[in-house]
Amino acid sequence: MSGHSHYATIKRQKEAKDSAKGRIFSRHAKAIALAIKAGGSADPELNSKLRFAIEQAKADNLPKANIERILQRSQEMGDLEEVVYEGYGPLGVGVVVDAVTNNRNRTSQEIKNIFERAGGRLAGPGSVSYNFELKGMFTVKKKDDVESQMLSLIDLGVEDVFEAEDGIEIYVAPEQFQETRNKLLEKSFEIMSSELTKRPKSYLIVENENDAKKIMSFLDALEEHDDVQGVYSNFDFSPQN
Repeated sequence: MSGHSHYATIKRQKEAKDSAKGRIFSRHAKAIALAIKAGGSADPELNSKLRFAIEQAKADNLPKANIERILQRSQEMGDLEEVVYEGYGPLGVGVVVDAVTNNRNRTSQEIKNIFERAGGRLAGPGSVSYNFELKGMFTVKKKDDVESQMLSLIDLGVEDVFEAEDGIEIYVAPEQFQETRNKLLEKSFEIMSSELTKRPKSYLIVENENDAKKIMSFLDALEEHDDVQGVYSNFDFSPQN
């Protein structure tokens, strides 16, 4: 078990706001279009990347009709490409940003501006991402006997598990994602969210609330960009007593 990454909770809260604005629809549309391009098929039975992208859309409560509309219109989205940005924000917090764009130059300049307005800067490939690992992440609903739940999860062979404010968080190797999902459902765990995420190996611990707010405002600005698919940070807030 490990200490809690506060930003994981912040990220999900932000995604909830995005959903209210309709931005989550656009993000899943891009993810599905990329999955079709990468997997070479619009049939989820033949394309595991597409199948995963659709599962993610369902996990964010996108209606079936919306997902079908995305599949029908995916070819109209133009020539999309994935771009990864790395850099440092306020207090030197390390950040990796996944984006999908049809205009790399425009997106790059806008992301650069967000970093610089916060007093940060973009950095070269590998300068920040070396501290992150790709992981499968699940959040399951807590029941009355949380300790018993966590022991049951450990018995499933997950890499890491700990109690968070809004559930129990589980991390697994990416290749074990689907297998773990199946095991959780078999054991009647209620999956609140699931995703592939980039998890930091070490954290920048921030104790001052004002400093934490600056970082959170910066991360929010990145999340709000239309081309951004994911923001991953080594920020962890541990308030002073």
